Amino acid sequence: MPKLLKQITFILLGLITIGGIGMFFMKQGTKKHSPEETITHTVKDATFTIFYNRPYKKDRDIFGSLVPYNEVWRTGANEATTFSTTKNIMVDGTILKAGTYTLWTIPNTKSWKVIFNSKKYDWGVYMDGTAKRDPLFDNLVIEVPVLPLVNIVEQFSIYFEDANNFTLLYMAWDRTAIAVPIKI
Repeated sequence: MPKLLKQITFILLGLITIGGIGMFFMKQGTKKHSPEETITHTVKDATFTIFYNRPYKKDRDIFGSLVPYNEVWRTGANEATTFSTTKNIMVDGTILKAGTYTLWTIPNTKSWKVIFNSKKYDWGVYMDGTAKRDPLFDNLVIEVPVLPLVNIVEQFSIYFEDANNFTLLYMAWDRTAIAVPIKI
């Protein structure tokens, strides 16, 4: 019996190792198609940092198809997108405390819900493609209008723009953009 137990243990350890290596290479392979991006923006004495993965349109129908309407989207590809702020801020009039959050969205045709969630997730979706977001950790949920674009944005983009006494956090892909107002 001890010999059989050793063989089973050895086989299980081998399978776990092969599975771990396979997952590593699978995750790395997806980065070619949706490269990582980290952007940092400083305004006054606050610094914002966003880490996300940038998928390409590649002649696909994006919103309402690849990214379904009225369902939680990880807001990019691969890992869950993160948003960090070094100072407490006002997001669309509501306080968001300094810290790091995962950033989720629920796209719709006329508006999007933008969700700042305090839980950290190793990957943005489960194996079946559903978002890993746990709503119990939602710190802030706002709704912003869709801004239709004339030109196509080929690669999903997140960027900041300063305007008067606030900063706009933009997300754009295909012919759709949204702007999240932030005030220090």
